[in-house]
Amino acid sequence: MHRQRVIVRTLGVATAVALAATACGPQKTEPAGSASSVPSASAAGSTPESSPSTDNKPADASPSPSASQSASPSASPSPTVKAVMANGDESEQVRELQARLKQLKYMTVAPTGFYGSKTTAAVKAFQTKNGLTASGAVDEATWKKIQNLSKKPTADELRPPTVNEVDAPDPRCMTGRVMCISKESRTLAWMIDGKIVSTLDVRFGSENTPTREGEFKVEWKAKEWTSTIYHTPMPYSMFFSQGQAVHYSADFAARGYAGASHGCVNVRDKGKLASLFDQVHVGDKVVVYW
Repeated sequence: MHRQRVIVRTLGVATAVALAATACGPQKTEPAGSASSVPSASAAGSTPESSPSTDNKPADASPSPSASQSASPSASPSPTVKAVMANGDESEQVRELQARLKQLKYMTVAPTGFYGSKTTAAVKAFQTKNGLTASGAVDEATWKKIQNLSKKPTADELRPPTVNEVDAPDPRCMTGRVMCISKESRTLAWMIDGKIVSTLDVRFGSENTPTREGEFKVEWKAKEWTSTIYHTPMPYSMFFSQGQAVHYSADFAARGYAGASHGCVNVRDKGKLASLFDQVHVGDKVVVYW
């Protein structure tokens, strides 16, 4: 019996090491603002819905035709009314749209560049208020009206350096002890029984190394840890999905959203994360969602 317990403990350590072997570090060449949120079918255990009616981007998502049209604002308009931007698009023009809608009080979350359900709802509300066809997609008339009623966003408005506004919690976050992580608002909300205790800015993996979405549990914690693959420090690591973890990132603190992780949830405020690390227990829930 003693020998069996030794074997079990040995296997447990080996499993933890194997899982940690997929731990992530910063990527150094990710384009600004584009790295934080592209799910992929290659993410183990992640099968996001492909319906464009939600904020879960399809695993094989590529910009829709309207995204490529929006890259050339000087192009002649089509004889028929077509969407300039629509649900599922991802571009710098979408980021500008979101910043302008935030100026006009139709959006509260920071611009992400991805046109999801919240952007669709904001556009629809704007269209209804201004006597336009309430489709939720941005046609030429809607875009011109938004531009006329707002000003060109500043760099800080497009990519705010301050703490992001917290997204509406996913329903799975409303019970128990949860790290509720929104990819759209790029925030982590520490919640207990449906109440937000604290919030942090976060950053995600790139298209090639996406942060998995879904419901998980904190599997184990390490106050000091170094990635066994990328050999970068990962202080205050809380592992929730194989080698993916919530952890402090000096690269995120230095470069912000100009970089990306290799799948982990990066935090840039070391002091706030240290406090959260002490509060979170192994077994607490982790929800990553759009």
